Order: sequence, then C-alpha cells, then structure tokens
Amino acid sequence: MSASTDLFIIGGGINGTGIARDAAGRGLSVRLAEQGDLAGATSSASTKLFHGGLRYLEFMELRLVREALREREVLLRAMPHIAWPMRFVLPLDPLMRFEGRTPVSRLMSVVMPWARGRRPRLMIRAGLFLYDNLGARTILPGTSALRLKGTPEGAPLQDRLARAYEYSDCWVDDARLVVLNARDAAARGTDIIVGARVVEARRDGDGWTVRLADDRSFRAKVLVNAAGPWVGDVIRDVAHLPSTERVRLVRGSHIIVPKLFDHAKSYFLQGQDGRIVFAIPYENDFTLIGTTDVDHTGPANAAVCTPDEIAYLCRFVSGYFRRPVTPADVVRTFSGVRPLYDDGASSATAATRDYVLSLDESGPACLHVFGGKITTYRRLAEAALAKLAPHLPHAGGDWTAGVPLPGGDFPVDGARALADALRRDHPFLTPGWANRLVRAYGTEAAVMLDGATTAQDLGRDFGATLTETELAWMMTREWAKSGEDALWRRSKLGLHMTPDQVAAVDDFVSSRRAAA
Repeated sequence: MSASTDLFIIGGGINGTGIARDAAGRGLSVRLAEQGDLAGATSSASTKLFHGGLRYLEFMELRLVREALREREVLLRAMPHIAWPMRFVLPLDPLMRFEGRTPVSRLMSVVMPWARGRRPRLMIRAGLFLYDNLGARTILPGTSALRLKGTPEGAPLQDRLARAYEYSDCWVDDARLVVLNARDAAARGTDIIVGARVVEARRDGDGWTVRLADDRSFRAKVLVNAAGPWVGDVIRDVAHLPSTERVRLVRGSHIIVPKLFDHAKSYFLQGQDGRIVFAIPYENDFTLIGTTDVDHTGPANAAVCTPDEIAYLCRFVSGYFRRPVTPADVVRTFSGVRPLYDDGASSATAATRDYVLSLDESGPACLHVFGGKITTYRRLAEAALAKLAPHLPHAGGDWTAGVPLPGGDFPVDGARALADALRRDHPFLTPGWANRLVRAYGTEAAVMLDGATTAQDLGRDFGATLTETELAWMMTREWAKSGEDALWRRSKLGLHMTPDQVAAVDDFVSSRRAAA
C-alpha cells in the first residue's frame, strides 16, 4: 500500500489529465490511473478543434458557447505548438432545405414563415455576430463575407455555391494535448500509471482504497471518476455507488480521404438533416471529414465507423465539392464515444455538450465527471477543484490560465521562426521535418535534437521522418508502450508509412520494452 494521496483520478483522457495537472499545481498530491493508453479513447477521436460550437447556439447553449469562445485564446497562448488559428468557410447553399428541430429554427419558422426549412442568411449572420462577440477576441479575426467565384475557397466547390461567410476557430492536436497535460502534471509530482485498470474503489475510513487489476492498492482522500465513456461503469461496478444519473453514449465518426483542396482553410457544411460536417486540412496530404452523431450501444471500446456512417459522410460532402467522395477514397476512419450527461434529449444531436460534475458526499468525497468539450477542459478542471475545495482545504487557487504546456513557451505566431531556428542549428532537417517537430514538441524539439549534427546521429530512420531518437522520447517521456501509441496518438505518422515501416516501429517498441 503506497502512501496516501489527496486525489486518485480514474481516467487518462483530457478531463482526467487536466484535473491532475490543475490539482498538482495547487500543491495537492495526485495519482492517476488509465486502463489503456493516455487519450486512448474519446480524447484522441475528436474533430481536432478548439471551438465555441457555432451549432450549439441553435440549442441555446449560450453559457457553454461563451465559455468555450473565451477559452480559445487562453489555450492558444498556452500551446502554440499543438494549436493554431484556423479560418472556416461556411458556404450559403441556395438549395438547402432541412427539417428544423432546434429551439432557434422553430422560432425562425414562426418569425420568418417564408424561410421554413432553411437557415436563412440573416439567421446565419446573426449567429456569427454572436460568435464573434460572446468571447473576448484579441488574436482571432472576426467574420467576413466571401464571394466564391474565382477564389481558392470557391475552386473545389460546386458552381451553385456563390457566397459564403468565413469565421475563426482553432485547430488542436487532441491526443498530444492529453499527453502534455500528463507530462506537466507529472513534473508537478503526479504519479501517472498507464495500462492499469481500476477494478475496485471502496470507502475505507476517512478515505478511499483503490485496487488495480495487478493487485496494487492505493489510498486517497478523494476519488475523481473521469473515466469518460466508462464513467457509469465506475459508479456501478467499481465504486458500487447508488446513483440515478446516467451517461448517454453518442458515437462521433470521421473519415480521412486524400486532400480535396489545396488551401489551409476548413469548410463548415450544412446538411439536409440539420446537422453540420467539417472538412479540414489534415496532415498535409489529407482531408478530415466529420463528424456523425449516433447513439452508441455496446462497449465503448468497440466504437467503429460503420459502413452507413462512411456512406453518410461521403454523400454529405459530395453535395458540396466538385469531385465526389466515395467510400473507396477513404484511407482511414476513427470513432469516439462521447460520454454525455443524459438530459433526456430526443436525439443524439440535441443532447447537451455541457459538462456536469456530480459530487457524492455520502462518505469520503467522490466526483463524477460527465460530458465536456475538449475546448473547455481547463475550465472543467477549475470547476472540479472548486467543487472539491471543502474536502481539500489546503489546496491553492486557480493558476492554469496563461501557463504554457511543455514546449509551448513561445509566441502564438512564433512557430515558423522556431522551425527556422531549428534548421539553422540542424541543417540536415528538411522544412517539412522541422515544421513537424515544432508542431509536436515546440521549444522541446531543440532539446530532443541537442548534439545532432547529421541525421545519422538520431539513430534508425523508420520513415516519414520518424527516428529512433524521437521514438525513444515518446517511450521515455510520453508513456508510449506500443507502435500504435507512437504512430496514431503521439503522432499521426502512421498515415504516411508503409505496412513494413509500421511493423518495424512495432518491433522496435516491443524489443526496447522487453529489454528495459
């Protein structure tokens, strides 16, 4: 039995690692256990955006949208290597009709009966006005109108699409965000345990005893259930707590296809079913398309993009782009299960995306985390610590706003200068290689390459600019335990590698772990 900690956190996704980092920075002792890999489930299967959620305005989720919009620039400043501003093109489709189901669309059908079955231009512009002004913007530019004919933005679109609006949100590497929060938490004293499933948590005197599948046991004053899609399983089967609260599992699936356009902006596309889908530049050579909203049944770790979802996303974007997208074009899919709070909404699309923190004080405290958006993870962590404050009276105050994550200590617009400096110090780097390292590691890229004067100094070349030095960094500093961890969560280099190269990475990681 190890020494007792203030917090034991179940779950190594963005909510668990965000709470761990915040708590450790307040001077609390923290231990976190993740059953698989960090960001191994929902937190690596997002649409990779820091965004306010323009669509959520239709559901009157004003508090959530306002909080998320204000967070975008706070987060940009803390992680300019893994997050950056992105412009989104919203084409105005004169033929679009949909069945309105949202509170705003129902109201508009009364106020503007002539626009029934549409999101009229006035409604879209009003929503974008709110989007620009609900949050305090100093970095991100506001909305502008576009005439698409003869422009790079209009070139890949069908001829009927003549006008559009363009607005701002942000891109983020979701899985690296989780890993960097875990690294910062560990640097502040958190014990991060990866590949360790919690099988029992029971109240024991004035605290909790937590047992892992390998029979290790730990003590803690407070238990935090941030298990994501498994939050209900932890309540019922691990902690054996009575609860009437339920989680609603909603699957979001994405497809990746060869790139559909050559510029760096994304598209926000409206569907006849009232949903929206993004088409986003991805890994230089690809376009990321998503997401769906489908109630998920069965195990959370069995989420896959079904043939119906693939066909749906292909049909959706083919209604906008000149070049049709077919299932045969899809090079990879991924799906995540959102653990939303079950608010009784009639559809998966209408279910709230806001987070709910439920505190059980019938004995030593236990906090259950439902839902949440990746954009508001930092605020969720602050709210969680505020809720637990009576049980942790020696904790410090809020501190994370403006404090960079590892490698993020450079200006928001400084990535290019950092890549140029990296190439000056290591002339063997190609521009693309240097830029990739900066976008993954920021100022720590120079630490990784320290002393290297040739590419051979970095050890074995696995392809796609992945070297033995970088792979060892992922294993020793970022908890990577398999080739999949390295190629699909610590990076996305698996998209650029051959099957033989992927197998070589798997073999290297396995051999190194066996020798450790």
